[in-house]
Amino acid sequence: MKMKISEIMSRDVTLTTPDESIREAARKMREIDAGILPVSEGDRLVGMISDRDLAIRALADGRLPDTPVREVMSTDIRYLFEDETTESLGDNIEDNRLRRFPVVNRDKRLVGIVSVGDLARHSQDTRQVASALHAVSGNRQG
Repeated sequence: MKMKISEIMSRDVTLTTPDESIREAARKMREIDAGILPVSEGDRLVGMISDRDLAIRALADGRLPDTPVREVMSTDIRYLFEDETTESLGDNIEDNRLRRFPVVNRDKRLVGIVSVGDLARHSQDTRQVASALHAVSGNRQG
């Protein structure tokens, strides 16, 4: 049975803004035990910031903790629609080698976040889950 992404995603999403400091973004990641935060401006998704962005684009470059998120966030956003199927999620995980995706509605408003872990917990297709996990096993992004 194909499930919709809206059935397995998390709707409780912690956000950051482009003007917030990378220190505050890192604190939020620690509080929610996550390695990525969607970046929103108003009601629009404008980027993503990951623990890898903080390490590679901030710390390695000697940036200060008060550096705005906008200076180190990723703006090339891969997202999924809430009405897509988990099969689409598996395909996107494999194609993009990313572990997490923001989920938007058809108006492109953020409604949640979905991960390879969500797929593993809810999918009945063990081959799809194994393939997705294999695709991201050596990747350090997102």
